[in-house]
Amino acid sequence: MPLNDTAKALIARFPLGFVATVTPEGWPAVSPKGTFLVLDDDTIGFGEIRSPGTMRNLAQLAQTEVNFIDQWTRKGIRVRGTTRVVTPGGEFDALIGKWRAVWGDLAERINALVLIRAEHVKPMTTPPYDDGVSEADMIALYKQKFSEIYP
Repeated sequence: MPLNDTAKALIARFPLGFVATVTPEGWPAVSPKGTFLVLDDDTIGFGEIRSPGTMRNLAQLAQTEVNFIDQWTRKGIRVRGTTRVVTPGGEFDALIGKWRAVWGDLAERINALVLIRAEHVKPMTTPPYDDGVSEADMIALYKQKFSEIYP
């Protein structure tokens, strides 16, 4: 299922994705990854910098789901798919420039690229939208909340 323009824009604007995997013992594991990029209509990816648990889990079971959320509007997407790990050489060398263009020197710390084929993309919203709250209302509310947390 291709990523629509709204999903692509959300990931570009808020590239912190929460990656869900399963441990070898069968436990759920969620880990934030902050280097996501949209590569094409069907593929997203992140740079693996210090994710030994996530990498171990994906080596066992390549399926994952990633959640992205706009904290201000409280809207997001869920991207479910199968991963493919690309290590230095060949395809990695052809792709790493995309990470350098966005993340600069941080890209030099990337050990591998984890590419995810978006097989299922689903929007998420918070319940106040069910009651008629607008995006402008949500943004105003969370601007106020964040200003109280970080004056």
